[in-house]
Amino acid sequence: MGIIIKPVITEKMTIQGEKLNRYGFIVDREANKVEIKKAVEEMYGVTVSQVNTMNRHGKRKSRFTKAGILSGRTNHTKRAIVTLAGEDKIDFYSNI
Repeated sequence: MGIIIKPVITEKMTIQGEKLNRYGFIVDREANKVEIKKAVEEMYGVTVSQVNTMNRHGKRKSRFTKAGILSGRTNHTKRAIVTLAGEDKIDFYSNI
């Protein structure tokens, strides 16, 4: 799992998967669209027609503790929205 880190399983992505045949993945921040396309095709055995990517910047977070205020941020991530060609489907729940 070098390029694809994990699939995005949210209500919005589930609806897009059913209606528009699109699936979301959190991917390596250095990966480009060609590498993402090859990785999805090899891992799931489907044909990819389109790949869209977005960089998501980490949010600043702070919390109050006994030791004082701790502040930091969450990690930056890159997401890929993959559109499959034809009648191909990906079933994330088959291994459960």
